[in-house]
Amino acid sequence: MEFFLDALRDALTDSVKMLPFLYLAYLLIEWLERHHGDRIEAALAGGGRWGFVPGSLLGCIPQCGFSAVASNLYASRVITPGTLLAVFIATSDEAVPLLAAEPSQWPSLVALLVCKAGFGMVGGALLDIPLRHVLPKSLYGGYAGHADEVDCHEEHEEHSGIWLAALRHTLEIFVFILLFSLLIGLVFASVGEDAISSALAGMGIFQPMLTALVGLVPNCAASVLLAQLYMEGAISFGSLFAGLTAGAGVGLAVLWRVNPSWKQNLFMTGLLWAVGAVAGMLLQVVVL
Repeated sequence: MEFFLDALRDALTDSVKMLPFLYLAYLLIEWLERHHGDRIEAALAGGGRWGFVPGSLLGCIPQCGFSAVASNLYASRVITPGTLLAVFIATSDEAVPLLAAEPSQWPSLVALLVCKAGFGMVGGALLDIPLRHVLPKSLYGGYAGHADEVDCHEEHEEHSGIWLAALRHTLEIFVFILLFSLLIGLVFASVGEDAISSALAGMGIFQPMLTALVGLVPNCAASVLLAQLYMEGAISFGSLFAGLTAGAGVGLAVLWRVNPSWKQNLFMTGLLWAVGAVAGMLLQVVVL
């Protein structure tokens, strides 16, 4: 019991320190979504063959709504596969406010966003320009009907003010942070931090391949876990980038729901993992 209480006390201490920064981050996110959400979605849909440029920039805004909207627009043949890929690569949902809540991680956060925007543009450009003429046309088709938009804030946006909405989201993610911090603390204390670090380090350049698989889980819990592991020093920046690049929030789940072509969905899922793994391994080499 004392072992558990010590881990809980450490997790509470570390998590509570993040609350002020976390709340300010979500307050900014709520304001952007409410006052500029329609303009952002219009820019995403109106990019045409160059949609991967606004897609990679807009995807960096830390929320899950745009990746879901992008999936719907792709299924309705409004945006290109490259635009969808750019949004997916750039999406980081909860990891951004989590890193922003820790001032010591701000340089890593800036590097993360810059790299995500850059890889998003490159990946989207390659998919829409040269690869469009090489890959089978069946991978570029799509559903021409209409699909309902999915927004991760739909439950409270219309019924609460911006301050309360930001507070609710902050408390929700605080629970995730606390649970993951407790879990990581228990694992590190029972197994040993040196043993875990050695095991992960032993994967060497292939570590991002594993974190990219974790990132494919269509839930913000995956990005919270990856961010926590990075801040604990258990994984490298390249591995964090791989996981968050493969992680598209709920966008990937929405794609499988609204787009009837399993070939296109499987292709996009595999491509997202491959881009995340390769980009992460590349950064792994560059950083080391």
